[in-house]
Amino acid sequence: MILPPATLGMLGGGQLGRFFVSAAHEMGYKVWVLDPDPHSPAGQIADRHLVAAYEDFAALDQLAAECAAVTTEFENVPAGTLDYLAKFIPVHPSAAAVGVCQNRIAEKSFLADNGLPHGPFAAIRSDEDIAEANAALFPGVLKVARFGYDGKGQARVASREEALAAFHGFNREACVLEKLLPLDYEVSVVLARSAAGEVRAFPTGENSHRHGILDVTIAPARASACLADNAQQVAEQIAARLGYVGTLGVEFFVTRGELVVNEMAPRPHNSGHHTIDACVTSQYDQQVRALTGLPLGEPRQHSAAVMVNLLGELWYEGGAHDGKYREPDWSVLHAVPGLRLHLYGKHHARPGRKMGHFTVIGDDPAAVLERAMAARAAIGIRDE
Repeated sequence: MILPPATLGMLGGGQLGRFFVSAAHEMGYKVWVLDPDPHSPAGQIADRHLVAAYEDFAALDQLAAECAAVTTEFENVPAGTLDYLAKFIPVHPSAAAVGVCQNRIAEKSFLADNGLPHGPFAAIRSDEDIAEANAALFPGVLKVARFGYDGKGQARVASREEALAAFHGFNREACVLEKLLPLDYEVSVVLARSAAGEVRAFPTGENSHRHGILDVTIAPARASACLADNAQQVAEQIAARLGYVGTLGVEFFVTRGELVVNEMAPRPHNSGHHTIDACVTSQYDQQVRALTGLPLGEPRQHSAAVMVNLLGELWYEGGAHDGKYREPDWSVLHAVPGLRLHLYGKHHARPGRKMGHFTVIGDDPAAVLERAMAARAAIGIRDE
């Protein structure tokens, strides 16, 4: 067990890392952040910010020498970096677990090999793989295997010809071709798992997206208790079979009433932001607890919650990058009862960039949703 005032390490300096730093500080820990961006949100509030690449071994040696344990806030940290640090100090989640989640081919294969619910797919590494793909996979979605997120690196394809064009557009990087499934709605589960195998899952959340980026999370989800419980059970099975330690997010499609795993995130999840304001223990508190070997906290949700993402286009008149830059009128949000605003301290807004979020909480789920959607409209988010 690692106790305060020990120093913890964080690989990655985005908003998820920033919330981890805040949670760790509140619990009495110090935090060093390694991120190449000198303006990173987590680096701004860390006890020390190492401005270096993730494969800078001099910086990694500093982290290993000064930190009692290390974690990460995004899945694209090189597995070699995690393996290197693990020679000297505890690293959670492990490079092996992160490696499965950071490659869509490995991820889909993991689900298939473990009998977990997944949609039809094919690994695409060459033109020949497209030519030989099962015709039932069309229409489908072609996704790059690595570094794709928030709708990036993917294309809808109705035929082999379109798939081939998209594959070439992705510079023939390894991809997965997934059958396009009829979508009822989307849900996610955020959980924490300790090194001893203790698991604590937050209530299942319901998600909607705009342009491939999470827009709104409603928690708890407006799904049947059976479906919500099944989603938690599948997420717990994933964590167990990965030997996972830390906070994990699992996204699901609900298609014709059935759950299908979309993807896994080996870190806290955007759809878990509401846990800061609506739960006894947040997903970031759990990340600290799992990393340090403390008992996991109670994930009980004490209030209904709706979380809304705030993207960079809100900083431009008309929502376009060529519009006049101005700060949104935050007084509109601060006037809403039960609303908590979280801004990430990013130094430059651009369309599609996650700049902050707000969460509305209360006792009545319908009233909370109504207030949140009214606030969303008032700050300038428009449905298209």
